[in-house]
Amino acid sequence: MFEGFANVWTPVFLARKLKKKPLPVMLAGEKLVFFRDAQGVANALFDRCPHRGVALSLGKVTPGGCLECPFHAWQFDGKGQAVHVPLNPDAKRERLFAHNVPVRELGGVIWAYTAAVAEAPSEPTVPDALTMKGVALTFLQLEWKAHWSRAMENMLDSPHVPFLHASTIGRFVRPYLKPDSRMDIEWEDTPYGGRTSSTIDERTEAGAALDFYKPNMMVLHIPIPGKVFRMHAFCVPVDDTHVRMLIIGARSFATLSWLNPVFNHSNAKIAEQDRAVVESSFPVQVPRPGDEVSVRTDKATLQFRKYYFAELHGSSSQPRVGRPAAEEPPGP
Repeated sequence: MFEGFANVWTPVFLARKLKKKPLPVMLAGEKLVFFRDAQGVANALFDRCPHRGVALSLGKVTPGGCLECPFHAWQFDGKGQAVHVPLNPDAKRERLFAHNVPVRELGGVIWAYTAAVAEAPSEPTVPDALTMKGVALTFLQLEWKAHWSRAMENMLDSPHVPFLHASTIGRFVRPYLKPDSRMDIEWEDTPYGGRTSSTIDERTEAGAALDFYKPNMMVLHIPIPGKVFRMHAFCVPVDDTHVRMLIIGARSFATLSWLNPVFNHSNAKIAEQDRAVVESSFPVQVPRPGDEVSVRTDKATLQFRKYYFAELHGSSSQPRVGRPAAEEPPGP
């Protein structure tokens, strides 16, 4: 399960997309179904009924907040336990369950832990601007035809900004460039991942700090004195060739809601410039550090590759043990 992206907390999709109906979502190659219980709490099960393997997402949420299979109307709670098995009052329901994954709703985003475990061993590390008071948030969800690792690497790559984004955010950097300009990249390990910053010809004004949050999050700190202005990019793996991009802006100024479309339009334009390039990358998945040509300004992306191959590449999780998949049928 979750091959290449196992045993980590990840953003999955924007919370506002989960309403009253079950929502099927692909995460790192696994089909999940998300639903809200009677208290509105988000839950997720693997999108297959343990009885006959049909998609639970084709079912419905009961008034009691359980997910009902469309085939035989078995009902499962948020932990995957069967709570009702029609026509079988003698069924040993404790042996009947669907696998669940831990879920949290934080900062306008649904998060999931990529393992079939009853409880996660940790909690998500959420960038602080997403839960900060007095900050306006903008939300954008996109899908690219690319491996998530290429998208993540792109988000940590400062040297491309003056060129690929010359008509958008790069226009603030280009005035500092000369034919012999030098960019210096710094990387600092942090408890949550790392922080990278860049300078051009020793001008710190030309750069901005980037935070990498393991496993797949970037936060850009845009320097405005006395203000909070940050861009978040979450690169969520769908499968080997698709990534769900969650672009969330946070600002402590111009907080009126009618201004959100203006900020989102700019975010979408920047993301579109990135998309075209990232989708063209070959090989699709980032290769090991020594398999592509790199230079001094690739420090941040090489740090990401080091983390990726050390902790995620080749990882997987297994179904919970100690609980059978379904009750054996009665004998003749």
